[in-house]
Amino acid sequence: MQYWLMKSEPAKYGWDDLVRDGRTVWDGVRNHQVAIWLRSMKTGDRALFYHSVEELAAVGIMEVVDEAHPDASDPTGRFVAVDVAPVKSLATPVTLAAMKAEPKLADLPLFRQFRLSIVPLTDVEWATVMRMAGEASATAT
Repeated sequence: MQYWLMKSEPAKYGWDDLVRDGRTVWDGVRNHQVAIWLRSMKTGDRALFYHSVEELAAVGIMEVVDEAHPDASDPTGRFVAVDVAPVKSLATPVTLAAMKAEPKLADLPLFRQFRLSIVPLTDVEWATVMRMAGEASATAT
């Protein structure tokens, strides 16, 4: 299983929207590095839903429920999308400031490549964020 952090602006599509919808297509990605990561996602992978721009916090856990397929919003046909579904809200949202203050997250790609909408997480990074969120049971997924 791989772990990811996937960012969305809550004013455009937030965690509450995903919970309401029960599933969504994660589309609209036009960065080639992120497209490579989308292609590598497998059913069952877990991702943090991160509110960017306004809240700057990880607020929920999602699961990849459908692997890479053509992104219907891409007229060129070059980019892919995946489908995700909510697993649960984090007991305590984990802010960007809290992540930056945690030494175990010093190498988190989110800090080096802030403009990327998706970044991979290591097992240690995932477990650290889960601990920070009060989600000890979510580390053994």
